[in-house]
Amino acid sequence: MTWKRVLTAAVLVPAVVLLVFEASTAVVALAIALVMLFALFEYFALGDAIGHRAYRYWTATCALLIVYLQWLATVEASYELSGGLTLLRPISRFVRGLPPVHDAFFLFVVGVAVITLFTRRPLVEGLPAAGISSSGLLLVAFPLTFAIRLHAVRPEGRELLLFALVIVWVGDTAAYFAGRAVGRHAMAPRLSPKKTWEGAVASFVASLLVSFAFSRWINVPLAHLLGMAGTGNIAGQVGDLLESAYKRSAGVKDSGSLLPGHGGVLDRIDALILAFPVVWYYWSLVVSPGS
Repeated sequence: MTWKRVLTAAVLVPAVVLLVFEASTAVVALAIALVMLFALFEYFALGDAIGHRAYRYWTATCALLIVYLQWLATVEASYELSGGLTLLRPISRFVRGLPPVHDAFFLFVVGVAVITLFTRRPLVEGLPAAGISSSGLLLVAFPLTFAIRLHAVRPEGRELLLFALVIVWVGDTAAYFAGRAVGRHAMAPRLSPKKTWEGAVASFVASLLVSFAFSRWINVPLAHLLGMAGTGNIAGQVGDLLESAYKRSAGVKDSGSLLPGHGGVLDRIDALILAFPVVWYYWSLVVSPGS
């Protein structure tokens, strides 16, 4: 199992790093959309296991709309930072005419109402379908889109997104090996019996160490890097446990089998789902208010 994890990571990590540094934010948004759809449909499969059939395609459509609107928000931000360059002005006007992200959630609610009332699905499925669809949009799709916002921060966006990824990757690796080597005290035995407090502490410390490495490379004060690493790591560990709770509820070990040694896409990105928005909000509210 360990060699499969290492081999899969050896393939995926360089590809993701290359994407972060060489691709435009638009291409990153497309990649996030693809990953999000895989994760979302795995989440829906967990719902199927307990008899909660989601409104899959409507939810996926609204999730893609949120990705699009998050990307357009970065276009508007780029226009403002550029001082209103003529080249970007038509795009900015177009962006201002589109609804903000929260309006996409209202559109989702309207669609759920229409589907529930005017389709031939048994009425007994109405509440479970609305619940699993809404939770998939809120707990999986929406938080992932903050990777787009991070990538678009200027001039540190690429480094910030990589920072968010690395604190999770390094934290997960430290937790895995520390837990196997010295783990004695179960952290959440009902959710994930193999997770230990020793592994959690190792994960947190490893993420903080990442800050020292990045402080020589990214123009952000070390104190703020430590703050983002600490809060991002805690959020990532919560996201990991949250996904374990979903799987326990559905009675399955993994959300899928697409990634050898890791399970499904949702298994691989569970920590990132909460780490991305926490790092973004720390940046926008603490490091660079008003950005």
